[in-house]
Amino acid sequence: MNVLSVLKERGFIEDLTHTEELEDYLTNNRATCYIGFDPTASSLHVGSLVCIMALAHMQRHGHRPIALVGGGTGLIGDPSGKTELRKIITMEQIDENKKGIQQQLSRFLDFSEDKALLLDNAQWLTKLEYIPFLRDIGRHFSVNRMIKAESYKARMDSEDGLTFIEFNYMLLQAYDFMRLADSYDCFLQMGGSDQWGNIVAGIDLVRRTLGKQAYGITFPLITTASGIKMGKTHKGAVWLDAQRFSPYEYYQFWVNADDADVERFLALFTFLPMEEINQVKDLEGVDLNKAKAILAYEATKICHGEDEALKAFQASVSMFGGIGVPEDLLSGSSIPRGTHSGANGDSVPSSSYNSDDIIAKLSVVDLFMGAELCKSKSDVRRLVKQGGAYINGSRVASFDQMIEKDDIHDGEILLRAGKKKYHKIILN
Repeated sequence: MNVLSVLKERGFIEDLTHTEELEDYLTNNRATCYIGFDPTASSLHVGSLVCIMALAHMQRHGHRPIALVGGGTGLIGDPSGKTELRKIITMEQIDENKKGIQQQLSRFLDFSEDKALLLDNAQWLTKLEYIPFLRDIGRHFSVNRMIKAESYKARMDSEDGLTFIEFNYMLLQAYDFMRLADSYDCFLQMGGSDQWGNIVAGIDLVRRTLGKQAYGITFPLITTASGIKMGKTHKGAVWLDAQRFSPYEYYQFWVNADDADVERFLALFTFLPMEEINQVKDLEGVDLNKAKAILAYEATKICHGEDEALKAFQASVSMFGGIGVPEDLLSGSSIPRGTHSGANGDSVPSSSYNSDDIIAKLSVVDLFMGAELCKSKSDVRRLVKQGGAYINGSRVASFDQMIEKDDIHDGEILLRAGKKKYHKIILN
């Protein structure tokens, strides 16, 4: 099965260009493909995972992926999918962010011996001369056609409108594609569905300037079964950086997936065989929860390594009890099988306090907000009123309850919000 069939089967494809020619190209060539990544933060997040996993599948099928960091375009900002002007960042910030992005991508892609490349379009975009660029590149673009692109229409209809600096973005991304095609024989660009107009523009520019055929693939915007954009939690984005979002929290994000999303997420965010994943559709209740544990374990293993996945699994067992994953369920997974209990909870998010600063001085609201289990005092009040706030397994009775010596067990206080959100307070 070629890589295009794999991507289709696993739910990656929303649209593509030149269907038959692309299939033939990927079947009979060692193709080079690329996806652009926005360097506006030092970490990518779960919303980028579809793109990252697609590159990983390409590499696993013998093709060469390029992760193109937008160091040049990041100085402008892509208007695609945005209703307001992006904040302009400095080259120093971009350089720092690139380091974090490369470190995260290295978990998914093998960059050794040029099996994958990490490039920065600042290498060529910051050296462009304006008049030659307009003469050689700009003349190939129709303004009438450009303003019909969804990425531009959304901004033009917004209150702030579309700035001239953003209007140039399509030209710059198309130029990226042309440069990669010319210098690296890269003739396939992939990206989110909001990139369709930019990708098509690049294909057209490659044809006009190099006389060669290029291709494009777009991926769907992934939302949960409840319609929420993928990767959003009460804390905000689900970052791939362990310092921003711990491996335990990452594991819990996946294990808390909606029942209706489990089969789809296994196909998109793990490398488990589809013949195993297809069996999940018939599972319910406890058996489906075991499949969620495998989803969480495999996703965490890919992003943070098997050691961290195992720690997160053990911490989850410590908090919620053993689940008993059977040998024949998604057997391609390396998750520990059988019933497990009593593992340590070292991977549970924690905070350190001085005993003198907490006993009889801090209230329940202080701790729950400090642990980021709740965003505001009203959230804590609501949680307590609904009976969802716990200290060491005991339900909190009063919103203004103070922390006392009896709340400390073995130098720790275990907080719980609802059924599945834990935080450990470690006292010095």
